[in-house]
Amino acid sequence: MRDFRACNDGRAEGTFRVLDSASHDPLKGCAENADGVHMRSFDLVVIGSGPAGEKAALQAASFGRRVAVVEMEPRPGGAMVNTGTIASKALRETALVASALRRRPIPGWSQGTERDRLSMARFMARRTLVQMEEHDRIEADFDDAGVVMIRGRGTIIDASTVEVMAPDGHTERLATAFIMIATGSSPARGKQADFTLPGVVDANGILELDFMPRSLVVVGGGVIGCEYASIFAELGVEVTLIEPRVGLMRFLDVDIRGVLEAGMSAAGIAFRFGQTVARVGADGTTHARGDGHDQVTTELSSGECLSSECVLWSLGRQGNTRQLGLERVGVQADDRGNLAVDREYRTSCPSVFAGGDVIGFPALASTSMEQGRIAACRMFGIPFHSDLAATIPIGIYTIPAVAAVGKTAEEAIAAGMDVVTGCGYYRNNPRGRMLGDDRGLLKAVFDRSNRRLIGVSIVGEDATELVHLAQWAIASGHGIDFLVETCFNYPSLSDLYKDAAYDALRAFDQPAAKAA
Repeated sequence: MRDFRACNDGRAEGTFRVLDSASHDPLKGCAENADGVHMRSFDLVVIGSGPAGEKAALQAASFGRRVAVVEMEPRPGGAMVNTGTIASKALRETALVASALRRRPIPGWSQGTERDRLSMARFMARRTLVQMEEHDRIEADFDDAGVVMIRGRGTIIDASTVEVMAPDGHTERLATAFIMIATGSSPARGKQADFTLPGVVDANGILELDFMPRSLVVVGGGVIGCEYASIFAELGVEVTLIEPRVGLMRFLDVDIRGVLEAGMSAAGIAFRFGQTVARVGADGTTHARGDGHDQVTTELSSGECLSSECVLWSLGRQGNTRQLGLERVGVQADDRGNLAVDREYRTSCPSVFAGGDVIGFPALASTSMEQGRIAACRMFGIPFHSDLAATIPIGIYTIPAVAAVGKTAEEAIAAGMDVVTGCGYYRNNPRGRMLGDDRGLLKAVFDRSNRRLIGVSIVGEDATELVHLAQWAIASGHGIDFLVETCFNYPSLSDLYKDAAYDALRAFDQPAAKAA
């Protein structure tokens, strides 16, 4: 037993005792070290409350471990809730509601065309509400599990100590058996762009715009750039997207990518493929509508200059590993700020784990959650969740949406596989027509040798939901016969799987060379 003066909540003097790992009382284990620094003891200290950090904390706490989560932002959730996944997807849904009558017209009833009725404040309102609800959920889950939330910046002192500096400058140290780094990533900023201009923003800054731009230039045709380009184009904003490579997101199936590009083009998005940006800066002019929003000039490598009210820079992200004190435990980040981990999500320091965006690819909210859970189980030898699933879907919330799981036809052929593909078209599906989607496509890839499904790519309405049937079929070893024999609801988009299976059946009867 040792004396201590007070814990963080200001309780009176008491005694310190070594915690039983099953205890969840945050006031137990309080003490001051020899230097007078306030200390508490935990089994696990998580730095960052994004998806990886949240799930690691809850997983460990659910098995009786004492857990603290250190978060420097005012509310939990990391980029997933505050600037990324939740925020952008909520905005997408708002944009689709705003354009619903245009996409699914009702004869004799027209929607107003004055875009200015939707202010930026109104546009952001639903997103803010969804974020607040998610903040409350995370905090409630932490409270229920006994996870201690500590506000401040966490720094690693040694392999078993984390120091936290609170916003008011107060410092305390946390003794711990394990440390989990879940600090996420931030948008990378190109030196070519002048981010001091109010109209030049990254993926975080675009959420803080105080005006609805009439024109937008998006630099970068990756997932984030394409999602925001789609969202603003849906609202009638004039959008130009610049992508250094030829085509969007080259990891997608070629047919799916073609439908996506056609859909975005039909929404009014102008593409500049194969070009880079030389400079982004002010051009000294103001828009004629007289609201004082200065125009921004984007100069391309071709010499073309684009003028817009806003420029969104969306080329890459950087791991948030600076000022963490990683050098004190021999852990080094790469040039993109990412940490190397083994299959247990352990860094080069045995007591320090990492997960989520901070370890790089695939940097999905879904995989980050699973990485956090697995890391917690590996730390404490919990026989519950040991490996990341072999079959992981991706969802891209563009308009139209894209989803994929397994191999594309190109990947399978490159791997030496003999494949058969089949397609289901939204325009031939009554549910697809009801939804006003006449471009959507579901493409299935089968292994000719055993008729198993090995990959599905979808572009169109509800693609990110439809993909999970393919995920299950691939993981369980089902194939074309299962899809042909299954009875789906009618009308439903799920029936696209049956269309694709029947389409592929024809190819199974052809010689392999002809099918290829």
